[in-house]
Amino acid sequence: MSGLLDIVPAGVLTGDNVRKLLKHAQDQGYAIPSINCTSTSTINAVLEAARDAKAPVMIQFSQGGSAFFAGKGLNNKNQEASIAGAVAGAHYVRGVAKLYGVPVLVHSDHCAKKLLPWFDGMLEADEAYFKAHGEPLFSSHMLDLSEESKEENIAVCRKYLERMAKINCLLEMEIGITGGEEDGVNNEGVDNSRLYTQPEDIWDIYRSFSEVTDLFTIAAAFGNVHGVYAVGNVRLHPELLGKHQAYVAEKLGKPDLKNPVFLVFHGGSGSDAKDIHTAVSHGVVKMNVDTDTQWGYWVGLKDFYEAKKGYLQGQIGNPEGPEKPNKAYYDPRVWIREAEKTMIGRVKESFKELGTANKF
Repeated sequence: MSGLLDIVPAGVLTGDNVRKLLKHAQDQGYAIPSINCTSTSTINAVLEAARDAKAPVMIQFSQGGSAFFAGKGLNNKNQEASIAGAVAGAHYVRGVAKLYGVPVLVHSDHCAKKLLPWFDGMLEADEAYFKAHGEPLFSSHMLDLSEESKEENIAVCRKYLERMAKINCLLEMEIGITGGEEDGVNNEGVDNSRLYTQPEDIWDIYRSFSEVTDLFTIAAAFGNVHGVYAVGNVRLHPELLGKHQAYVAEKLGKPDLKNPVFLVFHGGSGSDAKDIHTAVSHGVVKMNVDTDTQWGYWVGLKDFYEAKKGYLQGQIGNPEGPEKPNKAYYDPRVWIREAEKTMIGRVKESFKELGTANKF
């Protein structure tokens, strides 16, 4: 059996290589974790974990995370900081990904209707990059118009898809609402029925988008919630995804066709391993992970401070003596690296949960 690197190259993938990777994931029964990153440090942690695990990975930037990447001191009027941060992050990934020897997708996360100027800015950067290099800057982008009517959601997404198809950039869209709170979008009080997508919705999207291109994925809601909650507080029903796939296959006149749709799992942090495996078996090729890796990054810093507290109370003076220097402890390269190490460990757990490891 060929390894993944015999099918796609190391580095940032776009266009047909994205198609090949997602097809390989479906055929081999695994999904790719998409990790939210907010800095070069978190990007490096993700790429190092992927290298060690021999796994493909997705790096994604949220609107807020993009603004943070550019600098919290910037005014984000007209989404300027978010555009600049996402574009800078994508260029950074392109600059280092090949050195890690792993296939990487660069993606932008949830973009609600009110944030479309951010999406437009990234897409303009894609088009400029395509003109110069024959491929988009990003591998893919996500439009989240799930709060709008189904008709508006599909129509607006298709309009953008038609533009993106010209530069071989994949579109991820969401139908049905992901509960909980993330990046300033709060769906904690949403009606429970809206947390579950219907098969007819998936077919309507698939039929419309397929007239344009096959470079699209659908984030179908099956009770998903952003964040981590106590066991029993979130009821996922990934078996519904199998019904969606079967419905589309039947509508295509190919009832034996397995998993015709590339599906996405939102709110993956804290999910039960059984639910994850069921979702992947029904064609999920991407799972978002953010809350768990945020904690993974923090815990390394927390543990370092607790272990070295006596060396972090001043520039001079520690348990070894009042004149002993502490630069070797408060140097940002030291404690940031400790945060990276524990985040690397958590990303590796995602590869294990999703069956992504040891693909090359």
